[in-house]
Amino acid sequence: MTEDQVIRKAIRIVEGRLQKTEGFVHAPFEAHQLAILKLADRKAEVFAVLFLNTRHQLIEFREMFHGTIDSATVYPREVARAALELNAAAVIVVHNHPSGIPEPSEADRSITMKLARALDLLDVRLLDHVIVGGIHSTSMAERGLI
Repeated sequence: MTEDQVIRKAIRIVEGRLQKTEGFVHAPFEAHQLAILKLADRKAEVFAVLFLNTRHQLIEFREMFHGTIDSATVYPREVARAALELNAAAVIVVHNHPSGIPEPSEADRSITMKLARALDLLDVRLLDHVIVGGIHSTSMAERGLI
């Protein structure tokens, strides 16, 4: 089995767990795992969203925006549109830092607040913003930034 096949299999396992999770007890860890598996090796920034139902089970993981080595333009209206399309009750946004350092930048903080405000108007909760740097991740919610 090649490395890519192993990663794809791991992604399917984690997505399956997120879809079956009873409530949100284990999902934060699994959301981090899924983000790392999907984004760790990317050479440019990718901004994705985990759309969740009312029980915080995964509806869909969707890559929304692609950028350069140090930034990606994120449009809150497009995230909001997708949340409505999927009838999501909550979201976790994730993106990678190709530098390998998962520390939130000022731009990360700013877009997180914009997303939270836009989604709040639609009664969609922004639960977390996970930043991936290589095999490590940082939760903005755990740091009190959401």
